[in-house]
Amino acid sequence: MPKRVRTAVFPVAGLGTRFLPATKALPKEMLTVVDRPLIQYAVDEAREAGIEHFVFVTGRNKGVIEDHFDRQFELETTLEARGKTQALDSLRKDLPSAGRTSFTRQQEPLGLGHAVWCARDIVGDNPFALLLPDMLFKGEPGVLKQMMDAYQDGGGNIIAVEEVPESEVSSYGVIERGDGPDTGFALTGMVEKPKREDAPSNLIISGRYILQPEIFGLLADQPRGAGGEIQLTDAMQKLMHNQQFKGVKYAGQSFDCGSKIGFLTANVVYALDRDDIREGFIKELRKLDLEDHL
Repeated sequence: MPKRVRTAVFPVAGLGTRFLPATKALPKEMLTVVDRPLIQYAVDEAREAGIEHFVFVTGRNKGVIEDHFDRQFELETTLEARGKTQALDSLRKDLPSAGRTSFTRQQEPLGLGHAVWCARDIVGDNPFALLLPDMLFKGEPGVLKQMMDAYQDGGGNIIAVEEVPESEVSSYGVIERGDGPDTGFALTGMVEKPKREDAPSNLIISGRYILQPEIFGLLADQPRGAGGEIQLTDAMQKLMHNQQFKGVKYAGQSFDCGSKIGFLTANVVYALDRDDIREGFIKELRKLDLEDHL
C-alpha cells in the first residue's frame, strides 16, 4: 500500500508578466474565471482528491493569496447582518480548516524546480501533489483525483498528460509512453521542448504531478538549465533512473490560463456551464455582431 498523499504544493511566486498591467498589483493566481480565482479552482481540485495540507510557495506582493484563504470577519459580519447567507456559506466552504495552510517564500525567480525545493521542509519525507494554478482543468472527477486513483495502484510518481497536435510539441515537455492503459501507463522518458521530429510522442506534461520526496535531494544539487532556471523536468529525469513514473492521460478539458487566449476561453466555457448565468450570458452574446470579428 503506497504512502498516502496528504500535502499539495502550489507554486504562486510568478510575476504574471503576460497579463500586465492587470498583474502589476494583483497576483495572476487571483485572476478570476467567472467569479472564482484561479488558485481557488486548484485548491478545490486538491480537496476533492483528498489533500489535507496546502502549501503555497509565494513571492513578493503575493500577500493577497494568504488573505484569500483566511477569514475576513468584517465581511462575514456584514453578509450575516444583511441576510446573505448563501454568499456567507460559500465563503466559509471554500476555506481550508485552521492549520491546513502553509506559506513559504521563493526569494529568487529561479524556476519551477527551485519553487518546489522551497517547500521541502514543510512537505518533509512524504509524497506530495504539485499543482500549477495557471492550468485550469475541467473534468469529473478532477484531474488530481484521477491521478490519485492511479497512485493507489502501486505508488511511484504520477504525471498528468494530454495530447496535442504534433506541430505543437516543441512548446512543451513531452513524455515517452510505455505499456498500460490511459488511466495509468508506464512513463519511460521525457524531454523538454523537443524538435517535432525528435519528440517521442505528442503527449505533453500538463501541470499536475504526484512526486516522491526524493525529488528534493535532486533539486538541491540540480544545476541551472534552460533559461538559467532550475528545471523540475531535469530532476525528474534523474529520478526516473531509480523510481517508477506513470502517466495518466486524464479525462477532461484543460485551459492554459497563463495565456490570454486560454484565460478568455475558460471564462466563456465556465460561464456557459453555470446554471445561474448561462441563459443571460447567451442572450448577451447573441446581441453582439460577432460576424464582424470572425
